[in-house]
Amino acid sequence: MALNIPQASEQALAGSVPGPGTEIGENAKKIEGRSPWRLATQRLLHDKASMISLGVIVFIILIAIFAPVVAAITGHGPDQQFYAPIGLNANGQPLAPSSHFWMGTDTLGRDILVRIAYGARISLIVGVLASVISVGTGAIVGLAAGYFGGVTDTLLARLMDWLLAIPFLLLAISLVTVIGPGLVVLLIVIGFLGWASVGRIIRGQVLSIREKEYIEAARSLGAGPWRIMFIDILPNVIAPIIVYMSLLIPVSIVAEASLSFLGVGIPPPTPDWGSMIADSQSVFEYGAWWYLVFPSLALLITTLAFNIFGDGVRDAFDPRGGMYV
Repeated sequence: MALNIPQASEQALAGSVPGPGTEIGENAKKIEGRSPWRLATQRLLHDKASMISLGVIVFIILIAIFAPVVAAITGHGPDQQFYAPIGLNANGQPLAPSSHFWMGTDTLGRDILVRIAYGARISLIVGVLASVISVGTGAIVGLAAGYFGGVTDTLLARLMDWLLAIPFLLLAISLVTVIGPGLVVLLIVIGFLGWASVGRIIRGQVLSIREKEYIEAARSLGAGPWRIMFIDILPNVIAPIIVYMSLLIPVSIVAEASLSFLGVGIPPPTPDWGSMIADSQSVFEYGAWWYLVFPSLALLITTLAFNIFGDGVRDAFDPRGGMYV
């Protein structure tokens, strides 16, 4: 007796038409779990403003790295002075941009383009390293304050409040004036005066994590406090650390330029954007607009690019905009 099998079922059995089980399997393959890091990366890559800003940042980094190449192309050293009539006019004033000096000269007849390229090195070094110091110190203090609690939390929290209450620029000027200007001094002063805000954020994150089940499980297994902080808790607060790191870099760059503008930053003749802007004030009224405009544009574009990219990183990790505010 022949079985009456429907044609669709026969095709399903033969493999020419997928059956219900096959469709479920294919749909299951399309549903893949994605980690928060992968999701954040995808959001960041699809953010056009962040990608443009990243391109600008990479360009500025390349300019800083290849500053000697820029000097070789122009034939001018960063501290090389050209007297009248080559680098200064008959009245001893800077020369306007030309084919010989693409961005003009400064008050000493030096090439502004070359000095801006070398000045990018100072700004990026201070911006990145000072931010690393701030974030590293703030993360350690925030982890300790949030995890241990009690007297430790009270003392560290009051220290953070004290640092946040003092005007940053006033304290930085006082410290640099007492210690003496220099690159290392700027790194230490800007780095260690900026950790309090990071420490407060990390402390709040740790306070919400330390009572989780996996932390209690680690304690019950005999794990020490330092192992729990750096192995179990720290990976869960890496995202806000990265966000604040990206947002602290432009703040550190502006702080360095501000101190140099006030005369307590990088000592001359080292090229620095802040000191160039300060020096341009003496000749701006005589029509030497380029000496003020080009270093100011370099500082503006750099900080703006880092700020936009930092905002993109923040939105990528928290698209709702409520976690890292």
